[in-house]
Amino acid sequence: MVTVTERAKQELGRALSSSNVDSAELGLRLMLEAPGEFGLLLDEEKEGDQVVEHEGSKVLLVGEEISGLVNGMTIDCEETAQGSHLVISPETPPSPPT
Repeated sequence: MVTVTERAKQELGRALSSSNVDSAELGLRLMLEAPGEFGLLLDEEKEGDQVVEHEGSKVLLVGEEISGLVNGMTIDCEETAQGSHLVISPETPPSPPT
């Protein structure tokens, strides 16, 4: 299962609302565009999808075909000089108590 941070959920929600979609059935599907390169596509939920919701909207759909590739990964949002970007990285295990 992929983990999506609150910042990433907010960014996905903004991207979804900027697409002027008025259907609660549509979300952004995580797609593999090239090896190591992911993209987002507006799509409907399909059987077997991992669905990530934010404020009552389906903001991210992860299909079975790529769930193994992102299993144990975290999707977060980074601010850069060019704006906000989603970043997929391996989950960092919690630090041991000191």
